[in-house]
Amino acid sequence: MTILITRPEPEATSFADLCKSHGLTAITSPLLTIHHLNPVIDLSGIGCLAFTSINGVRAFAQSHTERRLPVFTVGSGSGEAAKGFGFENIRVADGDVESLGHLIAAQHNAEIGAALHCAGATRSGDLVKFLQADNIPARRTVLYEARQNAALSAAAFSAFKVQHSIDWVALFSPRSADLFQDVINSSGLSGELAGVRAACLSDAVAVRLTHSHWKSVDVAVRRDTGAMVELLANA
Repeated sequence: MTILITRPEPEATSFADLCKSHGLTAITSPLLTIHHLNPVIDLSGIGCLAFTSINGVRAFAQSHTERRLPVFTVGSGSGEAAKGFGFENIRVADGDVESLGHLIAAQHNAEIGAALHCAGATRSGDLVKFLQADNIPARRTVLYEARQNAALSAAAFSAFKVQHSIDWVALFSPRSADLFQDVINSSGLSGELAGVRAACLSDAVAVRLTHSHWKSVDVAVRRDTGAMVELLANA
């Protein structure tokens, strides 16, 4: 069974290795390339850090030495990334911005200062607005941007057009779902999706897909990479 992985690097290769460990064949074709912006990070008045992606964790860790502040992450992947970069006081939400906002609201102490959302230039949901509506001081710093790749990798294009060997496409975000369909349409490959299944990290990803083009659209039972591999391997 062959999986097309659309995540940015280095997560694309990491997920490919995980798929291979479960007996799956993996082809990577990142739809986005991450570029760090390296801004000066102002932590004055900040009492905790909030991360809605692994890329936010990585960009912060490579730009600043602070590791003592409490950290709130959107899910297990970003939580593991924070741990790997030396943060110790980590609280993990259930995989989306709303659950992260509720977690911060439930545990935030106004005396410790504002929450700093370490974010990308393009975001799904507005964590700062969510927190401010709950009277929690918050601000955002943009640490990276994800730039679109205009075409599939050569290996992915060949697997679709020549070999007809793609069984699944793994999609991890609403934006990647949109971009994948744009690339497929511009490459003249939309007809190839009739025999292909989409593996989606969440319902928010699945609803962005044009279901009539796919063999099926399936959603992982949890919003983490382990559940995605389970979905693929069990099929």
